Amino acid sequence: MSYYGLHALQHRGQEATGIVSSEYVEDKSKWRFNIHKGVGLVSDVFRDEKLLKSHLKGSAAIGHNRYSTTGSADNKSNIQPFTVNYKAGNLALSHNGNLTNFRSLRAKLQDEGTIFQSTSDSEIILHLAARSKQASQILQIKEALDFVEGAYSLVILTDESLIVARDPNGFRPLALGKLGKAFVAASETCAFDLIGAEYVRDVKPGEIVVIDEDALKSGKPKSYWVDRKVERPSHCIFEYVYFSRPDSKVYGENVDKVRRKLGKLLAQESPVKSKDGEDVVVISVPDSSNTATLGFVTESRKHGENIELEIGLIRSHYVGRTFIQPDQSNRELKVKTKFNTVKGVLKDKKVVIVDDSIVRGTTSKQLVKLIREAKPKEVHFRVTSPPIKHPCHYGMDFPSKDELIANRCDGDEKKIGKELGVDSLRYLSMEKLLEAAPKKNGASYCTACFSGNYPVSVDTGASKNANDD
Repeated sequence: MSYYGLHALQHRGQEATGIVSSEYVEDKSKWRFNIHKGVGLVSDVFRDEKLLKSHLKGSAAIGHNRYSTTGSADNKSNIQPFTVNYKAGNLALSHNGNLTNFRSLRAKLQDEGTIFQSTSDSEIILHLAARSKQASQILQIKEALDFVEGAYSLVILTDESLIVARDPNGFRPLALGKLGKAFVAASETCAFDLIGAEYVRDVKPGEIVVIDEDALKSGKPKSYWVDRKVERPSHCIFEYVYFSRPDSKVYGENVDKVRRKLGKLLAQESPVKSKDGEDVVVISVPDSSNTATLGFVTESRKHGENIELEIGLIRSHYVGRTFIQPDQSNRELKVKTKFNTVKGVLKDKKVVIVDDSIVRGTTSKQLVKLIREAKPKEVHFRVTSPPIKHPCHYGMDFPSKDELIANRCDGDEKKIGKELGVDSLRYLSMEKLLEAAPKKNGASYCTACFSGNYPVSVDTGASKNANDD
């Protein structure tokens, strides 16, 4: 089940993957953790069926797909789940997000003699739990989470329980589901769909949910709460813009529904006018902007524009998501192998490209160059999010201001458009982005990458021997 869940979540990370299972060994009367992880895609790392049927035995498991934001991308010791055996038993952890105070915590722990096996911020949680004087593992984990700050959605395996936890701001998504009497947890509900599990609810910001034998019998897991309180959550709005799959429910709302609304609002705000008899075609950048493009076309037609939705870009599905490649030269090469144009659709037409975001600008430049080779009459670019001008410290991989094209061009649409080589460029405004985001249960959002307003401060303390890329 973990294997299939990781398959469904492959879009969230493609560098490495791993699974840890918890097995009770009768003849030794003790619990054993079985682990397999490696560099590459889920289907490659778990190619041998014996791994799943013979090695990864047990009654519970956790998995992780790696997308590096902190810790070296090519360091195998950074592949999760992380495991440790200490005084209270076994512990395994998978983490989505970034801890914002990990530098000072790591420096403090190293000064006190802690030896780290990786350069990842996630390992700090294991060390804090292992050092805790609390009587039970759940209280040890809770104490560890009371120390850390920033973004974390966690699945933690102990000998006799599965623990899932979310930071008080609720930066990254985490959903809870049921499969028969068993409980499952995942970043997105599309993982539940694949294994036939039912979505129950989101893990609440600041909540620690414990699934053990009692929870299976009663059908009700216990909840603990991180001591730190926040007035309102800060859900990452970029999950709706790009990162999540459109068939998932994230923060309690269907991603597809939000993306269509983003496209509609963009068409209202920055339409592309069709002059008399002029052929205007709208194309998406597959696959993450497909849904938003439908919304853009629907709304444009509603306002009397004579435009056609066309498939102008063909994507090779054997190449991963270029945005989450850790190395810039890799990213440029992947763009060239990932897309090709349908030239007959684009030639002599006014072409409107709809994309969800522009981060570094590398992909967009290459795409515009490809489309220009098809000899269109004009090329216009529409983006269903505001300009990304600031680094993210909560789990998205755009850490350097210098890498962001909108920052380099001071957010000037004309400058950015000129660099991309288009006739016009328009972004969705922040006002319209927030209008599209659901407000259920008082939901509020982190927009730091657009606005520079960070809900949780980031420490700058030294981190000894850490490769913090």
